[in-house]
Amino acid sequence: MDKENCTAVTEFTLLGLSNASELRIFLSLLFLLIYGLTVVGNLGMTVLIQVSSRLHTPMYFFLSHLSFVDFSYSTVIVPKMLANILSNEKSISFLGCMVQFYLFCSVAVTEVFLLAVMAYDRFVAICNPLLYMVVMSRRLCAGLVSCCYLCGTACSLIHLCLALEIPLYRSSAINHFFCDLPPLLALACSDVRKNELLLYIVASFNEMSTIVVILASYSFILITVLRMPSAEGRRKAFSTCASHLTAILVFHGTILFIYCRPSSGDMTTDTDKVATVFYTVVIPMLNPLIYSLRNKDVKEALRKVLTSRLFS
Repeated sequence: MDKENCTAVTEFTLLGLSNASELRIFLSLLFLLIYGLTVVGNLGMTVLIQVSSRLHTPMYFFLSHLSFVDFSYSTVIVPKMLANILSNEKSISFLGCMVQFYLFCSVAVTEVFLLAVMAYDRFVAICNPLLYMVVMSRRLCAGLVSCCYLCGTACSLIHLCLALEIPLYRSSAINHFFCDLPPLLALACSDVRKNELLLYIVASFNEMSTIVVILASYSFILITVLRMPSAEGRRKAFSTCASHLTAILVFHGTILFIYCRPSSGDMTTDTDKVATVFYTVVIPMLNPLIYSLRNKDVKEALRKVLTSRLFS
């Protein structure tokens, strides 16, 4: 590589989704609407679970943390993306870029493990209903959630430390709408094969280990549900699990597509950007809808809270 074109970088330029000026207003309004729904939906779900006593169960404890994580990584990305869409100045400082990547990686990995924990929770609830509240004690739930956050923090720290060791870049223009690791590594002048290999290994391990837990949990759940003598019981069990499975499929599908494949050394493609938009912007908005629209407990709790507030 030509070292003459390599320089130390103090700030990056985020090229964004599109250079078409005529799309600016449309994209800004679209993402502003999505972000508004994301904030209202996820924070609303978190508050509802806290104030409604009927939702003080392990399942909703994990769901409140999922809502917080969805709100967090959408907030890490979307406000800066909106500012870049509306502004001709699309720069972000080197420190700001590293902080954005670290926060995004932390909450994204946390969600990967949190979805697996929620699958285990559904396994215990359906396969061992009489022991559910005993097995899923407060202490265990708090410990499982803490492990999810710890895994997210540890993985992001590993990638951040290696990224900070990159001394020179051949360009400051990142072909993405936020500071993600693959497009950042594509600009490095030094040998980043170690970074790319570690990204692939860590992402693949996280995905495979959590998917094994999810598949095992739902395999036992399926066997248990099919053995239920009551058709109403089977319908209720399937309905309870359907929302979680929907969230798992859309989230893990995009993660596998983007991170769990060997790097080709190319810059981020438009397909990668669209897939990233889906799981960083769209999925955090959809999760509250998926869990609330298919859940009678959530709808009933919301109705009671709104009724009590209106009468008070």
